[in-house]
Amino acid sequence: MEAEGEKENIELEDGIGNNDIGSSSNSVVKVPSGKPAKMPDQHESEKSEKQDDGKYTVPFYKLFTFADSTDISLMILGTVGAVANGLALPLMTILFGDLIQSFGGASDIHDVVHRVSKVALKFVYLAIGSGVASFFQVACWMATGERQAARIRNLYLKTILRQEIAFFDKETNTGEVVERMSGDTVLIQDAMGEKVGKSIQLTSTFIGGFVIAFVRGWLLTLVMLATIPPLVVAGGIMSTVISKMASRGQAAYGEAAVVVEQTIGSIRTVASFTGEKHAVNKYKKSLNSAYSSGVQEGLAAGLGLGTVMLFIFCGYSLGIWYGAKLILDKGEASPCMTAFAAGQAAAYKMFQTINRKPEIDVYDTRGKQPNDIQGDIEFRDVYFSYPARPDEQIFRGFSLLIESGMTVALVGESGSGKSTVISLIERFYDPQAGEVLIDGINIKEYQLRWLRGKIGLVSQEPVLFASSIRDNIAYGKDNATIEEIRAAAELANAAKFIDKMPQGIDTMVGEHGTHLSGGQKQRIAIARAILKNPRILLLDEATSALDAESEHIVQEALDRIMTNRTTVVVAHRLSTVRNADTIAVIHRGSIVEKGSHSELLRDPDGAYCQLIRLQEMNKESDNTTGTGPDHDKSDIGVSGRRSSKKLSFSHSISRGSSRGQSSHHSFQMALGLPIGIDIQANTTEQTNIPETKMPPQEQKVPLRRLAYLNKPELPVFLLGSIAAIVNGVILPIFAILLSNVINAFYQPPHKLKKDSNFWSLMFLVFGVVSLLALPARSYFFAVAGSKLIRRIRLMTFEKVINMEIEWFDKPENSSGTIGARLSADAASVRSLVGDALALVVQNTASMVAGLLIAFLANWQLSLIILALIPLIGLNGYIQMKFSKGFSADAKVFFALSLAAIGISQSSSLAPDSSKAQSATASVFAILDRKSKIDPSDDSGMSLETVKGNIKFQHVSFRYPTRQDVQIFQDLCLAIHAGKILLDGIEIQRFQLRWLRQQMGLVSQEPSLFNETIRANIAYGKEGQATEAEIIASAELANAHKFISGLQKGYDTLVGERGIQLSGGQKQRVAIARAIVKDPKILLLDEATSALDAESERVVQDALDRVMVNRTTIVIAHRLSTIKGADVIAVVKNGMIIEKGKHEKLINIKDGAYASLVALHSSVSS
Repeated sequence: MEAEGEKENIELEDGIGNNDIGSSSNSVVKVPSGKPAKMPDQHESEKSEKQDDGKYTVPFYKLFTFADSTDISLMILGTVGAVANGLALPLMTILFGDLIQSFGGASDIHDVVHRVSKVALKFVYLAIGSGVASFFQVACWMATGERQAARIRNLYLKTILRQEIAFFDKETNTGEVVERMSGDTVLIQDAMGEKVGKSIQLTSTFIGGFVIAFVRGWLLTLVMLATIPPLVVAGGIMSTVISKMASRGQAAYGEAAVVVEQTIGSIRTVASFTGEKHAVNKYKKSLNSAYSSGVQEGLAAGLGLGTVMLFIFCGYSLGIWYGAKLILDKGEASPCMTAFAAGQAAAYKMFQTINRKPEIDVYDTRGKQPNDIQGDIEFRDVYFSYPARPDEQIFRGFSLLIESGMTVALVGESGSGKSTVISLIERFYDPQAGEVLIDGINIKEYQLRWLRGKIGLVSQEPVLFASSIRDNIAYGKDNATIEEIRAAAELANAAKFIDKMPQGIDTMVGEHGTHLSGGQKQRIAIARAILKNPRILLLDEATSALDAESEHIVQEALDRIMTNRTTVVVAHRLSTVRNADTIAVIHRGSIVEKGSHSELLRDPDGAYCQLIRLQEMNKESDNTTGTGPDHDKSDIGVSGRRSSKKLSFSHSISRGSSRGQSSHHSFQMALGLPIGIDIQANTTEQTNIPETKMPPQEQKVPLRRLAYLNKPELPVFLLGSIAAIVNGVILPIFAILLSNVINAFYQPPHKLKKDSNFWSLMFLVFGVVSLLALPARSYFFAVAGSKLIRRIRLMTFEKVINMEIEWFDKPENSSGTIGARLSADAASVRSLVGDALALVVQNTASMVAGLLIAFLANWQLSLIILALIPLIGLNGYIQMKFSKGFSADAKVFFALSLAAIGISQSSSLAPDSSKAQSATASVFAILDRKSKIDPSDDSGMSLETVKGNIKFQHVSFRYPTRQDVQIFQDLCLAIHAGKILLDGIEIQRFQLRWLRQQMGLVSQEPSLFNETIRANIAYGKEGQATEAEIIASAELANAHKFISGLQKGYDTLVGERGIQLSGGQKQRVAIARAIVKDPKILLLDEATSALDAESERVVQDALDRVMVNRTTIVIAHRLSTIKGADVIAVVKNGMIIEKGKHEKLINIKDGAYASLVALHSSVSS
């Protein structure tokens, strides 16, 4: 997460995070740790922390904290409807009593008909009233649930964006936020929607039952009250256990969401290192934890309800049974209780975040807001360490004065603390001691939103949003006009490449700006800064990603806008800061030297002069190609080892045109052989292969496909179904018990006593059966349902990460969207299995048993009543459940009524079912799509040894998401015509996973995972690298020294996207990751662009060593890094216009390469 994330505040806050880590060896000030840095051995403690969170829930009434007046009105109306609906059932018991009296007390048949007709009419009135009441109950509670959940979701996002940067360093990450936004709000909505109405309805039934019981027989009622305390205790324990298990499951799904976000967000890195299996295994581990919690939750619910049913059957008094049975019956209240418990647990963390007041609050309206600021900046005796790493002291008594209108450059080695200066000026963090002042006032005294409006920032790794170029630039200023946006683009040298794009300024940049090159992204970020017209300008390696000409023009633009502004420049390349008014050299968090360029040059032994000499040595070492690395290579060649061949791409006039026009061309690289490059004008018509469109997501998916996925759990389903059937037949058989009990009351006293004892014993037997059958049903269906959800999530995730890269370029397939789909769709599908499916089986058994009993008793009456069952089922769609039973004389009526309960109850699952079917379609849309470039596909050839001969033949390429732009310059993802050959074989014929294992990629903006440094390096070898291999790779990449200097060493967590490391440190970890892979082909895309002079020299030496016996392709803006290449190819507009060694190309008069070198030299000087 970047900055506060608000549009107003994220304008230019492009990724400055805790990206300076000093050596712990020099730490003299220790800051007490609030929370230890995450370690591999602390992952478990982190999990337990999350599980501890799960022990807490919010009080139920707090769920409604964010209700407005409309919601209150809806809840009142829904409550009235629920109370009325709940009273219908106790009232029905009175009508049943009247019905029994009609059968038993009438003098003749005509009197019976007359009395029954009067009672039947009352039933009709009661049915109409119940129908209207249930409509208001369900409609009002569903509406208010949706409204309040949406408000909670919005408030949560708003609060998340409000938090200080330290909150994201320590307490949350993108994956967790996505999971809470998509998964937890569904649980909260479930707990505060129609299930509240249903709970009120059942409470009303319970109380109504008691009132009637007391009126009809208060003495018996008092005796039977003895069963209530155990019922309450059993229900309470069940609710607590369910809540705890639900919380554990949510914590596990939160971890799974983090894996999804990290993997999809860095899919190119995952693909290039064949990390798909590694990601699936991590995801599977989190899902296993959630599965265990789900099964335990099901077992706890079953045991609780079994106990409740035992007490209910023990207390078989009809009035008590009607009240208590309906409030605690598994088919009725358990979904409510489970939903309430899960919703309360989910709300705890979200409400905790919503109520959290950030230490650095951008919404705080207090604070000074002068008309303007002069721009004087002062650091006064500042002590600072990043909150996520309190033991790593960055500044120890740091002081610096920057006068208004001055340009101050900060230089020094990577990780010295340069970027931290910018973080503190922006007030992303507050120092632990000392002050940061602007115009002599502590920045804490300013209104933060106003202050950040006066500061513009362009950082080393620009953050763009998945919207158009226009929107990204417009982030710099509210309500910016199109003229202002275009003027800013002109100043930033971005207008030229923008105009070449088919959609121009409305071109979509993709997630994290993936559709643009590094230089293009940087210029958009600079335009965004220019548009803001800030008083203080912060440039953190603002031109590091640009080629020589673009850097020259953008630097001129920056020089123009720096006028009359206080400017702080962080730079590795000293050539870009020579004109600064003051240059400060920072070493391990302290300023060791300060002055202008000319002043600092007077001390030849000073730190600044040493840095300059280091950069000059880099250039000189590249010039001496005969005695440098190439000379070593020739020695190796003499000793019998094959020499390495490097092909270097030198970008032409502007990398901005890297998405411009492309022509057919071919070139070939061969190990140990001269590289022939042919420029061929191919006049053949370019054929565009239209992309096959995915079937619409809303397509109908047969539920049998979902059932087929559950096929391995068939034995478990059978056992669960047997238990469900046993539970199901209890209700119809209960009707027989009731009719026999009523019949017993008409018997002589001695027979009454005998029969009542027998039937009391039968009730007890039924209670014991329920105690055994209900937990068995819940457990088996929980196992089956949880396994299905785990399988669906895993299959979908596995399918997603094996999709071709172009699939992820589409907005609907971003990391956030995929994470939300995996979370929400799986949760919806869950409603079709588990308890819901158990109820369907149970209710079907009830219906069949009821029909069987009724037809055996009186088939004529059964047929008449059977005609009414569809109507009862329709009413049950809203009303959800009825429970009825009495009288031997009305056995048919009771049996069929109880069978109808099953139908109505099953139909109440319909709303969840429709959601589940939609989610199922969404899931199968992914599962059914075949990846065009599938790394999991084992077909294709592999070679025992790879020589590394690569050949492009007449290649022409367009990005699938931008069909109207002809491309060649960037790495090909899909080919429309032409061939790429490896060792003379088309790369499409190789097994893709094997092919990628032969290649090592280090890109301009390295993607690191939120794990330890050790795990990130080991990722290059699919996590299987030994400790010795990891350390050796780190040493080769010049990373071992800084890693060892960290307090936790290789066990240091790098943070989300590597935010805890500086740019240079991240790059070195990425290089170590590529080295540990020991690839036959090495791809370096600006691999040293983010390094300071010393690091670049040492890393370049390391790369030169690892290039031996490898085919290497280098893409570079800085020509000094590629002078030693075996062949340099100059690319312009998709064509190779020059090729050869440095010595040959530099001597071509007016040649493209010679012009680039001259331009580069003039910029450097």
